Amino acid sequence: MEFMDGTWKKDVCGWEDLMGEGLLNQEAVVEGAVHSIRNMGDVAFVILRRREGLFQTVFENEQVNVSIHELKEAMTVRVRGILCEEERAPHGRELRIRHVDILSCPAGPLPLAIDKWKMNTSLEAKLNYRSLSLRNIQERSKFKIQEALVRAFRDFLYEQGFTEIHTPKIGARGAEGGANMFKLSYFHKPAVLAQSPQFYKQMMVGVFDRVFETGPVFRAEKHNTKRHLNEYTSLDFEMGYIDSFEEIMAMETGFLQYAMEVLKKDYAKELEILKVELPDVSRIPAVRFDKAKELVAGKYNRKIRNPFDLEPEEEALIGQYFKEEYNADFVFVTHYPSKKRPFYAMDDPEDTRYTLSFDLLFHGLEITTGGQRIHDYDALRQKIADRGMEEEGMEQYLDTFKHGMPPHGGLGIGLERLTMQLLGEDNVRETCLFPRDLNRLEP
Repeated sequence: MEFMDGTWKKDVCGWEDLMGEGLLNQEAVVEGAVHSIRNMGDVAFVILRRREGLFQTVFENEQVNVSIHELKEAMTVRVRGILCEEERAPHGRELRIRHVDILSCPAGPLPLAIDKWKMNTSLEAKLNYRSLSLRNIQERSKFKIQEALVRAFRDFLYEQGFTEIHTPKIGARGAEGGANMFKLSYFHKPAVLAQSPQFYKQMMVGVFDRVFETGPVFRAEKHNTKRHLNEYTSLDFEMGYIDSFEEIMAMETGFLQYAMEVLKKDYAKELEILKVELPDVSRIPAVRFDKAKELVAGKYNRKIRNPFDLEPEEEALIGQYFKEEYNADFVFVTHYPSKKRPFYAMDDPEDTRYTLSFDLLFHGLEITTGGQRIHDYDALRQKIADRGMEEEGMEQYLDTFKHGMPPHGGLGIGLERLTMQLLGEDNVRETCLFPRDLNRLEP
């Protein structure tokens, strides 16, 4: 009888072993996928792709058990040979092959040239062959950067006393209202896909005080722009016992500062591959919604057409204004008009036309929406009535407030948009593993 003890011994060398001094000029074993082959005649360079990056091996025809012609791109192999120092090789190491074990062989040629440093192909082609295009080193690096953002979000909020929750994505009604909901039949009952975890995370503030979630949200909007997806990943948190909605803005600023440090420390390789210059998040300016519109209208001679919302062009110009005037990559726009915010947004007691809410713009694109919520039961019901809404379907949500809730607020960050702006991409589909939009349901 065998027992698992949580360990598994392998002859294959780890990355630290390959990069260290202990195995130099000794036999080593490496596994990976054949990323590219450069056949020079008597000698060939076989570049292997591993999770850590590219690793160079040298194939000398007379020294190896197989012919170089038997090796193909995308083949997975285990190679044995002598580990040598070579300053011209990636990472300064190479393996001079003596023996090759072929683990798997592709059944056909690759439809994309993934071995090129920068893929010279259309976005549509990259998305159609997504699992293959992501084997390109630059393409997959984008999602290591995205990993860093999610990791930083979790780790930072854990340090701040938040509890991670997981809320349902199928519900009886949406949290935001409106018609932009995907409807489905749930055992012969009408249901919708969640637009937001808003109701649930507010309810859980009454349990844990501070909660967060990373998960998908769904918006059935028939848009076809470079900044919208119908399914995206939202980084949400909600916190209780706040003094002001600005406390939420301070928490997000702290997260961004933490994230940039994580990127510098643990993702320098990906930052270098993608040539990313990290933004300055030491101080983020904040400006009122109405003031921001006036500043942009004055400096760029632009007429204010919609007094209740920001048009995409206005967001871009606000970003441009604060970059030019304050060298700021981010800007908080606060006090959005009440008529453009959901019913649970708390109105500014000094001017109820506006709310204690904000958006965070990054290089002129909204990546975050947040603010303080109404926590008083009677005030919440009154706001619902004033909007001409019905309480039907919100009984459990309202019951939470009926039995006491602290002052609270929170936000939602669009992960793909944040990644897009950080990397300087111009289409959000570039930073979504498998995008879902008006025309795409596959792969």
